[in-house]
Amino acid sequence: MMSTALHVAISAPLLAPPGQGSYRSAGIHTYIAQTLRHLPEIDPAVQLTLFAAHPPAGLDRSIRVESPRWKTDRPAQRILWEQLALPSAVRRVQADVLHATAFVAPIVRPAPTVITIYDLSFALFPQFFRGFNQTYLRAGTRLSVRRAQRLITISDCTRRDVHRLYNVPLDRIDVAYPGVDETMKPPLPDRVEDFRRAKNLPEKFLLFLGTLEPRKNLITLVRAFTQLKQTCPEAALILAGGVGWLADDLFAAIDASGVKDSIVLPGYVAAEDKALWYAAATAFVYPSIYEGFGLPPLEAMACGTPVIVSNAASLPEVVGHAGLLIAPEDVSGWAAALMRVWNDAAYRVELADRGRRQAARFTWLETARQTMNTYRRMRFPS
Repeated sequence: MMSTALHVAISAPLLAPPGQGSYRSAGIHTYIAQTLRHLPEIDPAVQLTLFAAHPPAGLDRSIRVESPRWKTDRPAQRILWEQLALPSAVRRVQADVLHATAFVAPIVRPAPTVITIYDLSFALFPQFFRGFNQTYLRAGTRLSVRRAQRLITISDCTRRDVHRLYNVPLDRIDVAYPGVDETMKPPLPDRVEDFRRAKNLPEKFLLFLGTLEPRKNLITLVRAFTQLKQTCPEAALILAGGVGWLADDLFAAIDASGVKDSIVLPGYVAAEDKALWYAAATAFVYPSIYEGFGLPPLEAMACGTPVIVSNAASLPEVVGHAGLLIAPEDVSGWAAALMRVWNDAAYRVELADRGRRQAARFTWLETARQTMNTYRRMRFPS
């Protein structure tokens, strides 16, 4: 425990409103919210002030919350608040450190700054982003990471990407892996069956859960699933999650697949239902081209569901040897993997057991511990 008082201001404008069914309620929100919930456990002596319009439920009372007077739900207003109002707010509370929790920090630095970088998809795959988002993220992140005292990434893959793209020394970049929520565990079989009936789910189905966007490479999955249907006509695929950006090509591919009636898009999945979706599925599939980490496969493994993921970016760090890893562009390889897991019950049991053991390595308490270690390095650099 630290003996010298430290005051950290945490800027988190990307925290989503309660119950909001959109991509903002997905990975970044979960990462920030869970880290905040566990930070006081690591060192109660550290003072934390959170700047957020939508603080998550369940925060320790020791965390002081300040809601911006500006409306920060829209990107333009959020950017203006971040650049114009946040610096004076941090100075007013006399924070020793500013933690900008999503890519960009104010140009005018009111305190030594640490920035969390989740992934660099906007720089590596600019074709998947709208013009304004891409321009701001690319320019803002490049400037911010070069001027920050320390950075946090959520995988070693992203750490190396930041080093390679922005020439930031590796010794200035810390890794704080995401954890898996305590609710992500195998539900009781009766609850799963009740859920299956309530949602009118088939006895067996393949599940994707995440934002529907080009980076998730779902068109490859649809093509592989089409091949699976040729030999397993009873197969079903569920693509669950909120619709992100540039999803029209995916919907067109589904319409043209010839197996549209076997592909279900239930939309956004509430956090309290995730474990039931995972547990009801025969296997979880995640063919993403690029991930800063990839939380859904971790959650699926924790719920005892076999996983098939792409071998790209950080996903091998998440899954290890606990699942099947296939090249994202290999349609035939994906089709073969789907067929093996669909048809081989014993292999599914083996993968499920490996997955539970792999998922147990990732906890949100450890995420908070690594984050607090970064704060300590800000105060006491080696």
